[in-house]
Amino acid sequence: MTAPATTAAQVSEQADAAPGLTDLERRVSECRACPRLVDWREEVARVKRAAFADEEYWGRPAPGFGDPSARILVLGLAPAAHGANRTGRVFTGDRSGDFLYAALHRVGLANQAHAVSRDDGLRLRHTWVTAAVRCAPPANKPTPQERDTCLPWSVRELELLRELQVVVCLGGFAWDAALRLRVAAGAPAARPKPRFGHGVEFDDGAWLPMLGCFHVSQQNTFTGRLTEPMIDAVLARARDLAGL
Repeated sequence: MTAPATTAAQVSEQADAAPGLTDLERRVSECRACPRLVDWREEVARVKRAAFADEEYWGRPAPGFGDPSARILVLGLAPAAHGANRTGRVFTGDRSGDFLYAALHRVGLANQAHAVSRDDGLRLRHTWVTAAVRCAPPANKPTPQERDTCLPWSVRELELLRELQVVVCLGGFAWDAALRLRVAAGAPAARPKPRFGHGVEFDDGAWLPMLGCFHVSQQNTFTGRLTEPMIDAVLARARDLAGL
């Protein structure tokens, strides 16, 4: 599907957003606000997994990644210990990322299907990928306090991504984080609170439409709980809602 023409005003806004996103990336990568997460991400980076023993781990928070003129926001849970915490780019270098970026490629939102490192040539189209928590958490389970401490980074990200039209939430944690982001961004709390589910769509007109998708973790993709056609359908719907 052909994307809508970009106006001169949109070009100007995109040019303004890019430096802001670069500055945000720098600030996020320097964050040390959550002692438990700092200790864990740095321990993983020192000890390493045997398969990556010769690599230098990123060992810092993983910033968002994608197109500064994004219309679609894909929101995940947190970086994987030996994925983004190793490579420095969200959903890169692990099986979850393999599944996600292959799906984005199939629906025309990425230029390639693989994501292995920060310099692998991957480019997203009209899409920004980020996480509710920017540091790899122990057992992949951030605390509510850690989630809320990270929230201002997402608020600033939202301010800079001025073309956003829809949020795809990967899992219930991201769904709840998006509802908190909605309020932090100045919209009223959703009442009654919409429940997460795969393929669920929530749009009350007060904020960005939200789409639910089972998380791309191996426990979902390896068991068939989340299949390629299932995620492709959600991303295609997001593309439609974004007017692409």
